Amino acid sequence: MRAARSLRIVCAFTLASLAGLAQAIEFRSVAAPAVLYDTPSDKGKRLRIAAPGTPVEVVVTLDKWIKVRDASGSITWIAHDALSAKRTLLVTADRAVVRTQPDEASPAVFEVVKNVVLEFAAPAADGWVQVRHAEGGTGYLRIGEVWGL
Repeated sequence: MRAARSLRIVCAFTLASLAGLAQAIEFRSVAAPAVLYDTPSDKGKRLRIAAPGTPVEVVVTLDKWIKVRDASGSITWIAHDALSAKRTLLVTADRAVVRTQPDEASPAVFEVVKNVVLEFAAPAADGWVQVRHAEGGTGYLRIGEVWGL
């Protein structure tokens, strides 16, 4: 009896732990220039201003505030209404080539440099993501060259 109870407790703990791992990572983007704070309050210390389109990872959501992580790994607070559901990606490679197809041999559509923000268009297979530039060009980029996925 005691062994069966212990086994049930271990199984329940394991399932609860795995459920936490199964939660999807949520990314959003900054809607307009927004202040990032050290606490969930506009009375907190102002750390910096995030540019429109900047992708952020949602860490914790409170009523009017969201704790976010940026591409550098910094964790800050931003007002809930300062974020958009629109998905964007930040180029992390010094130079990245956006291609017509998800294949290194396909022709280039355009090139981008580090810290350029691109719109997430769609996931693609085998380590590629479809992106859209603000000026309209669309193509495929290696996922290792962007942050925000």
